Amino acid sequence: MLLDILNNRDPEKVITETEYNYVRLSANENPLGPSKKVRNAMIAAFDKGCRYPYEETEALAELIARKEGVSRAHIVICVGSSEGLNATGLTYGVNGGEIITADPVYDFLMTYAERFGAFINKVPLAKNMRHDLAEMKRRITSNTSLVFVCNPNNPTGDLIPKEELLDFFTSVSEKTIVFSDEAYCDYITEPDYPSMINLVKEGKNVIVSKSFSKVYALAGLRMGYLVARPDIAARIRKNIMARPNMMAIAAIKASYEDEEFYAKSLASNMECKAYVYKILEELNLYYIPSHTNFIFFNSGLDIRELRVQMRNKGIAIGRPFLPHINWCRISMGNMEDMVKFGEALKQVIKNR
Repeated sequence: MLLDILNNRDPEKVITETEYNYVRLSANENPLGPSKKVRNAMIAAFDKGCRYPYEETEALAELIARKEGVSRAHIVICVGSSEGLNATGLTYGVNGGEIITADPVYDFLMTYAERFGAFINKVPLAKNMRHDLAEMKRRITSNTSLVFVCNPNNPTGDLIPKEELLDFFTSVSEKTIVFSDEAYCDYITEPDYPSMINLVKEGKNVIVSKSFSKVYALAGLRMGYLVARPDIAARIRKNIMARPNMMAIAAIKASYEDEEFYAKSLASNMECKAYVYKILEELNLYYIPSHTNFIFFNSGLDIRELRVQMRNKGIAIGRPFLPHINWCRISMGNMEDMVKFGEALKQVIKNR
């Protein structure tokens, strides 16, 4: 039954019993965690598994608020930042609201909003694979309820220059709500690069999403949050449908204290990216320098075919991001994973 379901989901490849042994580099996950401290905190929280997590959720929200330098009223706790994206999409897209976004981009918010009648105004990336901020701003009308920016962007890994970013958010927030998806912000190495939470503190029409899925390696625990002006946060909070569990809350609290794992996670990501850059340069494949835990590169092959060939070698890579059909998104695993990826890619490119 399970194999039938998997086979029906992906018509490009027949799934076999050995599929569970593949190297998973397709979902921008961090395979290093949860850390030992986080695991111990989760185990210690088992005794609370019989209790509803209302008080603990509030305590976590207070902790996050202190970390971000805002009040509790600014924080919306989400079961994964994707739920925050969905709730925002519903809030500002229902009954025909217009949402302007780059394309391609992480589209959870837009896809969910579309189900409730939103009009999604997609602006293709510029030739340099960056957000076309000028065109996005040009398309704003009185019907625009929200402008969505993913920075660093998924799938490209590109980072908007900070001066352009600040100018865009400052000016556009005078016209409508601007959303900043900062799921990958921990990987940014540019000095003094700003979070748009600074504009939230100034009372601007700005919403910021954060995630524990990436550098903290807690994707399976589904925890994230939004930061927004209290009136905006209250409006979105009404559309939140899930609540975190005791073990996830304990994990998040412990992750904040585990500075050693945080540093290890960033160092491993840098090491793996440097290795993949070297492989891509050897193969003369163009790539975009990444500010995330993945790399977007031009493989020279139709990604649909490349996915099949790499799967046959035990490597799962990212899905197609149209219209960039020859571009591949590869997540950073551990170094052993990346060596396997490099050897498989060399074979595929050599035989193309």
